[in-house]
Amino acid sequence: MNLETMPYPPRPTTSRDYRIPLLVLSALVVVADRLSKLWIVHHIKSGSAITVIPKIFRLTHVLNSGAAFSMFADSLSPNVVRRCLIGFSIVAVLIILTMIWRAGRSLNTSTLALALILGGALGNLYDRARLDYVVDFLEVTIYHYHWPDFNVADSCIVIGACLLMLEIFRAQPSR
Repeated sequence: MNLETMPYPPRPTTSRDYRIPLLVLSALVVVADRLSKLWIVHHIKSGSAITVIPKIFRLTHVLNSGAAFSMFADSLSPNVVRRCLIGFSIVAVLIILTMIWRAGRSLNTSTLALALILGGALGNLYDRARLDYVVDFLEVTIYHYHWPDFNVADSCIVIGACLLMLEIFRAQPSR
C-alpha cells in the first residue's frame, strides 16, 4: 500500500467556536449592570445624587419608567408603554441571540458588538419586567449640555451600536 492511497482520518477542524464566550460576555454585562444598580439602590436615596466630578459627573438614583431618555415616561397609559417596551425588548433579544448563534463562530467587531447589545438589552429588560422601571444612575454634564441619566446596560448598548456603525463604515478589502 503506498502512502498516497492510504486512508487517513479526517483532519480535526482547528477553528474555534466563539458563541459561548460571546454569551458569557453578555452575561458579564448583565451581572455588572445588576450589581451597579443594586449598589445605587442601597447607597443613594431615590431622587438624590453624589457628586463625583463637580459640574461634570454625578451618581444619581433615577427611576425611568419610559424608554430611552425617559421617552413615554409621562404616558397616559404607562402599563401599555411598559408592556410594549418589554415586548420590543424580548423580540430584540431573540433577534440578537439568533444573530450571535449564526455569526458567533468567529470573533470580530460585529459579534462583540452584538454580545454587548444583548447584555445591555437583557439588563434593562430584567428591570422593566421585575420592577416596572429601569434604574438609571450615571449623569453627565458637558459645558451646558446635560445628558439624560443612563446606566451600565445603556452604555453597553451604545458601545455595541457604535462598534456596529464602525464596522459598517469601515473600508472593506477588495476581492
